[in-house]
Amino acid sequence: MKQENRSSATVGASKARDGFTSSFGVLAATLGSAVGLGNIWKFPYLTGTNGGAGFLVVYVCATLLVGLPVMISEIMLGRRAKSDAVTALKKLAPAGQPWWLISAFGVLSAFLIMAFYSEVAAWVFAYVFKAIGGGILSSDPKVTSAAFGSLIADPVQSLLWQWLVLALIGGILLMGVAKGIEAVTKKLMPMLFLLLLVIGVRSLMLPGAMQGVSFLFTPDFSKITAGVVLTAVGLAFFKLSIGMGTMMTYGSYFRDDQNIPATTLRVMCADLFVSMLAGIAIFPAVFAFGFKPEAGPSLLFITIPAVFASMPLGQLFMVAFFILAAIASTGAMLSILEVPVSVLSERFGISRPKATVLNLLLLALIGATCALSNSSMAEFKLFGMTMFDLFDFVTSNILMPLGGIFLCLFVGWVWGFDRLKAALSNEGQLHNEALVRVLFVVVRFVSPLLILVVMLKGLKLF
Repeated sequence: MKQENRSSATVGASKARDGFTSSFGVLAATLGSAVGLGNIWKFPYLTGTNGGAGFLVVYVCATLLVGLPVMISEIMLGRRAKSDAVTALKKLAPAGQPWWLISAFGVLSAFLIMAFYSEVAAWVFAYVFKAIGGGILSSDPKVTSAAFGSLIADPVQSLLWQWLVLALIGGILLMGVAKGIEAVTKKLMPMLFLLLLVIGVRSLMLPGAMQGVSFLFTPDFSKITAGVVLTAVGLAFFKLSIGMGTMMTYGSYFRDDQNIPATTLRVMCADLFVSMLAGIAIFPAVFAFGFKPEAGPSLLFITIPAVFASMPLGQLFMVAFFILAAIASTGAMLSILEVPVSVLSERFGISRPKATVLNLLLLALIGATCALSNSSMAEFKLFGMTMFDLFDFVTSNILMPLGGIFLCLFVGWVWGFDRLKAALSNEGQLHNEALVRVLFVVVRFVSPLLILVVMLKGLKLF
């Protein structure tokens, strides 16, 4: 109880912190964090190859058991402490218990993710200008493949575009939470939906488009195996930007009257809707022109340009597509970089501008090893992986799952039901105690077990 009183007092003393100013701002920023480049190609592709509509049902169930509970928990802890991710658990944990290490590993995870994700985003931003200039306007995948290969194999271009992306994200963060993150995402998210709708409508008008729709939405329950279920659980965990302190950090900027469960549910539904719109925008066109719906960079940077080059007004729609991909990456990067920036600023007393610049300089240095993984440093490997692949593997298979597991254990076994109920009440009014009880049971038992299984699968231990 002393710990809770101390936390409440601290919360009261920190009302001057910058934060989100409106419900729409909260939704836009949180959705911007959840929506990323994975929405544009990975989610639709996994849906199509793992059973279509059947996979969607499994994914939604997995999200309700893993993604949503952990997301609610992270945001709740952040709002309760009104602090950066590390300080939040120092405030909320019993004295002397090192639960803050969860957030410390989350900060490390966010930093390493930003190191390689910023390079993927750099390719996207470069492709906006390549699309405008017509340099990738070819229906021949060999030509578009050569264009992508020349980009990632050029150390100067790789570094330049990565540093430009970092400068853009840093500039937004320098404006603060309300005037930077919230103001930008409130403009970008509606633009993202609009561009997806426009491209989706155009894609559906193509001859043979229904084959792509069938690829996405025709249920094939024969494909729903144990491996597919684990894929859905893993996607549900990684898709919502949890396990690395982003949602805890954003939660600290939530208003006290914000309904956290309702907000996270809206984010989940909107995130799913974006992914489905992306699938409708991409795959009908892919099938209409006889291309293969391959996942990963080959789809985004090789197949997509060839597809758009094959249709009337293709260059216009190609530019629009890469702009929306750039928007998706921007929202995600803002939330990722905000984690270490807020820790340096609040935990170590460094001014926000200095904390932002320091992180940018470190990322420009460490991220360069990822940017050069396909060129100058292609032969430099640790544990048989390039730095790009190593950072991806460590964060996806170790740091993020561990963060999610221990966060669930903290909320379910250390904090307990009474504090969970109090933290989720808005100005003393609890909206639905029965749902909170269900959430508590899921966080305490179900979510950590499922995340552990996904982690063991990612480490290839079974």
